[in-house]
Amino acid sequence: MHEYTSTVRVWGLSCPGFPEEVSRARRWTRDILHGSPLADDAELIVSELSTNAILHTASGRESGSFHLAVAVSAQVVAVSVTDDGGTGTAPKIEHQDQDAEGGRGLGMVSTLAHRLVVHDSEAGHTVTAELFTNGHTC
Repeated sequence: MHEYTSTVRVWGLSCPGFPEEVSRARRWTRDILHGSPLADDAELIVSELSTNAILHTASGRESGSFHLAVAVSAQVVAVSVTDDGGTGTAPKIEHQDQDAEGGRGLGMVSTLAHRLVVHDSEAGHTVTAELFTNGHTC
């Protein structure tokens, strides 16, 4: 394959902002990545990012939604969750003490992912986690 050519497949899913939609997003991701060694990590990341969208943004309000994208190439699996915004700050990794009951999710995602990117806009936030395959050279 030419070094500037690659095959990337992208899937998208929009979900109402209900808690039960997180399991739908997980199943959908697992089905797309069936057989991939990255499927379990991607499924866990989707679960955490979708839950964060519902709990911490306008996605969880009445008529709210979140949007999921999965992109797969020979080098990387990228999962992105876009929320409806409605918060004053973008998602960020917080370092909680041992006894805290929450606030560890994005830290866990950053541990699983090779790269974590947060895009902030007036319309919402998109958190993208990239999982590199073994052959990734970047």
